[in-house]
Amino acid sequence: MKKEAYSLPDIVSRDEWLKKRKALLIEEKEFTKQHEKINARRRQLPMVEVNKEYIFDGPEGKESLLELFKGRNQLIVQHFMFDPEWNEGCKGCSFQTDNIGNLAHLHARNVTLVLVSRAPLEKLEKFKKRMGWTIPWYSSFDNDFNYDYHVTIDADRGSHVYNYEDISTLGENWKNWKGEQPGNSVFIRKGDSIFHTYSSYERGCELLMGTLNYLDLTALGRQEDWEKPEGRGSDKPGSWWGLHDKY
Repeated sequence: MKKEAYSLPDIVSRDEWLKKRKALLIEEKEFTKQHEKINARRRQLPMVEVNKEYIFDGPEGKESLLELFKGRNQLIVQHFMFDPEWNEGCKGCSFQTDNIGNLAHLHARNVTLVLVSRAPLEKLEKFKKRMGWTIPWYSSFDNDFNYDYHVTIDADRGSHVYNYEDISTLGENWKNWKGEQPGNSVFIRKGDSIFHTYSSYERGCELLMGTLNYLDLTALGRQEDWEKPEGRGSDKPGSWWGLHDKY
């Protein structure tokens, strides 16, 4: 573990600490209410019917997007960055996957969660075994799913679902970008009809990374150079993330 000199919080009396803590509590409650409002706005988004057929390679053979639901009425797809040429998965996507809890809790709410990557299934299965994961993982190598939901960016292929620059922090830069990026997409079904309800990319994935939320409770935070107050860490954002068998 890297040793570093940190600036530490001021030392005060218990009474002074309690006064500061109560002041922060007011802001925390406001944040919670704002978070609830955003969640409500997310639920109020309209949805778009998925008319294209996607066939994935999975541990049980070829499966359609509908079959990925496994009979449940909602599906969350984690777009896991794994280019067909790579020999191991993305560190950041692995970090997010390590933070997934017991899927039984999602299943209890009639929700299925899967990983989807463009690498061939053989590579996914090998890496999954190495990481000790049990989450269902599918290959989209033979279909346009990654391109249509803008996690494999190739300006030559164009935008199929919506204007990517309107939703990504890459902005205009997406037109010059080629490669994989992280994201999450959510679908709901009505009978055999599938609808796309939500997608988020890049820092939108942080909401699902419980480790970061734990670190945000600590005095030193994530120990990255953008955080305030200054002096609590000097790592670049996400630079310290690693595969859990390589720390």
